[in-house]
Amino acid sequence: MRLGVHSSGERNGPPAAPRCVRCGELEAEVAELRAKNAELSAKNAELERRLGLNSSNSSKPPSSDGLKKQRRVSSLRTRSGKKTGGQPGHPGKTLRQTETPDAIVDHFPPKCGGCGEELTKEMATGHIARQVMDLPEPQPLLTTEHRAHECQCAACNKKTRAAFPEGVTAPVQYGERIAALVVYLANLQFLPQVRLAQLMAVLFGVTIATSTIARMSRACAQRYLGFATAVCHRVAAAPVKSADETGLRVGKKLRWLHVASTLREAFYRVTEKRGSMLTNLVNVVGVVVHDHFKSYYTMKGILHALCNEHHLRKLKALAEIEKEPWAVKMQKLLRLGCHATNLARERAAPGETPTPLKRALVEMIERRFDAIVAEAIAFHEAQPPLLSDAEKVGRRGRLPKRIGHNLAERFRDYKRPVLLFLSDLSVPFTNNLGEQDMRMMKVKQKISGCFRTDAGAADFAVIRTLIVTARKRGWDVLETLASDPEHLIAKLHAA
Repeated sequence: MRLGVHSSGERNGPPAAPRCVRCGELEAEVAELRAKNAELSAKNAELERRLGLNSSNSSKPPSSDGLKKQRRVSSLRTRSGKKTGGQPGHPGKTLRQTETPDAIVDHFPPKCGGCGEELTKEMATGHIARQVMDLPEPQPLLTTEHRAHECQCAACNKKTRAAFPEGVTAPVQYGERIAALVVYLANLQFLPQVRLAQLMAVLFGVTIATSTIARMSRACAQRYLGFATAVCHRVAAAPVKSADETGLRVGKKLRWLHVASTLREAFYRVTEKRGSMLTNLVNVVGVVVHDHFKSYYTMKGILHALCNEHHLRKLKALAEIEKEPWAVKMQKLLRLGCHATNLARERAAPGETPTPLKRALVEMIERRFDAIVAEAIAFHEAQPPLLSDAEKVGRRGRLPKRIGHNLAERFRDYKRPVLLFLSDLSVPFTNNLGEQDMRMMKVKQKISGCFRTDAGAADFAVIRTLIVTARKRGWDVLETLASDPEHLIAKLHAA
């Protein structure tokens, strides 16, 4: 038999060697290790991204940056070309002398600085004045005794007693100004009840129990509930309002504090669900500026405007961490639009409606916006998928996408809410108005931890509505807390 020829006569060469079992096991192990390596690489990339996030390129608060402030090497703000400090026309608050001092202390030199002869005040030829402004010494409480006299009628001998003034209900009680100060310190300065009681004792000699502080806040909230309702209706009817929400601990449960703000009012409310929108209470019209929380889109009959400060932070993270080129272009474009609208508002005289941007400029920005979005989506569609075909099998719901891909699709699908500030100059570029009105709530939680009851949280929302609205309108806060609610409602609608 010749070499390479079987006994059957076939010329098929030598028979194939049987497959090694060990080789198959190694190949399976290699495939498993590759999959594990891909999974760990994805997790490592996600962890590195989290480490790169800070308060300048995400929604993380500045307190989360820790002591390593040097990481914040850049800011979302760009140079304006203006000098630092107060700008021309900014009202100064320099401490100035008063023409009517409460006390005058004269100082005369005892001896002549030349020859040493004694000097008297009759020899005075002039003076220079320096004023020291200080607090007066704490005074004892001013006590007013109300006497309801009883008179007997001469005709029928019936005795009639006079009524006490409204609010005077106990043999001894604290007055409106003390209650106003306590409510102010507790609900605006966020002093805990124990420390507040200590402060009142040190500064004013007032001994007050924490239970009394709670009763004062409760009475204040009940008294001004009608005012808060009036503010709610005014905010809902305003052409433009900002909305935001944050989690709130009440007892051992999670609640949500919502705020709806204008330049002159702020309405707070506490809800059990985050998605409980203002439309559940009142008819809302106009434009609502928010942060793209999905439940806001359940509000009917309104226009939506998105906060571009959130977008700029996300774009900054994409440019710094993922190195996506389109993010830098979109940052520059949004800043250009913001700068153009700010210039248009600055050109308008006080109280005058700004002149809208030229249509050609708006269309140019919109075309550039569309081009960048198309570039971003094409960039991400060219990237390998996050999940392999094997990982997709049996998976339910939407497949995960990269953060930049999701943001680009948001720009594509919500172009009008993103760029509404260009066509309507009454719409702000950001949602800072609502976020600023909400920001101090985190300070409240850090100090007090939580509210004990739902009623206490609701009272806080009413009082906060009153105080923040008063501050925005330039009202004296302590005077407001001691004012008649009906008078404040009339004042609210008159201005």
